[in-house]
Amino acid sequence: MATRIIGTGSALPKTIVTNDDLAKVVETSDEWISSRTGIRARRIAKDETTVSLAAEAARNALKSSHKHPEEIQLVIAATCSPDYFFPSTACCVMKELGIPEAAAFDLSAACSGFLFALNTAHAYLESGMYQNALIIGTETISKLIDWEDRGTCVLFGDGAGAAVVEKDSTGLLSVVQHADGGKSQVLTCRNRTVRNMLVPEELPQDYITMEGQEVFKFAVKKVPECIRQVLEQSGTGIEEVKYFVLHQANSRIIQSVAKRLGAGEDKFPMNLQSTGNTSAASIPLLLDEMNQRGMLERGDKIILSGFGAGLTWGADLLVW
Repeated sequence: MATRIIGTGSALPKTIVTNDDLAKVVETSDEWISSRTGIRARRIAKDETTVSLAAEAARNALKSSHKHPEEIQLVIAATCSPDYFFPSTACCVMKELGIPEAAAFDLSAACSGFLFALNTAHAYLESGMYQNALIIGTETISKLIDWEDRGTCVLFGDGAGAAVVEKDSTGLLSVVQHADGGKSQVLTCRNRTVRNMLVPEELPQDYITMEGQEVFKFAVKKVPECIRQVLEQSGTGIEEVKYFVLHQANSRIIQSVAKRLGAGEDKFPMNLQSTGNTSAASIPLLLDEMNQRGMLERGDKIILSGFGAGLTWGADLLVW
């Protein structure tokens, strides 16, 4: 038996912020952003929250999978921008969707989050503990951004994507995931520091900081490596893969990965031009867009690959 994706869903904030809009608040331009990242616009939350976006995406995924909320046995939400320390985003989604009882928890692996959540669900299903799961990647990462820092504020957007998975005769064929904690400071966002009766000083909350060149070099090296690993593990030729669904961070990264693998760029779909980098939401957002557009057919072999803070990275080879 294997773990197969049987439904997808997504949700985006209503507000669109273009590069020209950003140029009004920070020293930048559409040409500067798009030529370096491929991003033209992104969605930014106003009234939406991490939970509300997650619930909408999950609701759409349930509809796509023809599953009812009471059938779901496991809920995993991947996010690095939760609304609460506790309860978990996953438990809040259970409440919003009316899922009566299930195992539920959050997972933090930044931009690799959805991939790691999918692999975690796969392990649960393979063990026999559960028969199905609802997996969500959801972010309102705009609340972690310093909007005066053009090195980061131009990159990110908000959104959520979800998938329902269940045991089937085919699905995930090969899984690889890694982390390198020694490089954890390359991409960070500090949480609130210790403040109590012993440390009364009010210290400002930090925002996302990133060493852009280090992240770029890491991604273009490690992503092709882990993709080759899943291909070798499964005995699959690269020509058998219909699409490579990569974390949507930067068009230059995706183009470099395609070149290193010797695969055509037409096999690397992108939506970052209109969504920006949505962290854990990016892979399921793109997957749902592809699904809705009829790009995926039963039996297609596709590769998912995520990479991000941690540093974390990995790849999955699956049959649709």
